[in-house]
Amino acid sequence: MLDTAPRLFAVVQVCGDGGADSDGWVVAWGLVDNDGPTHVVGIDGRARLTLASPERAVRHFGRQPGITARLVWLAHPGAAALDRGEAA
Repeated sequence: MLDTAPRLFAVVQVCGDGGADSDGWVVAWGLVDNDGPTHVVGIDGRARLTLASPERAVRHFGRQPGITARLVWLAHPGAAALDRGEAA
């Protein structure tokens, strides 16, 4: 069941060369289906994209001079656990 769950990621912009002391910030959140499209929403709510892959979001948000964009995955596939608690 967990192997078909969508994966959540952040798109992070980084200033400069991306070294250890570089500043970075989240510019968008994304959700990618197992074998389907990638949905991305900018944190300001203005950018709403449906893309072929998460890497396309990096291209979209990494266009400014001196700024690079990266994907940050929030969990590894299969890292989630099922809660077997009883319903209230």
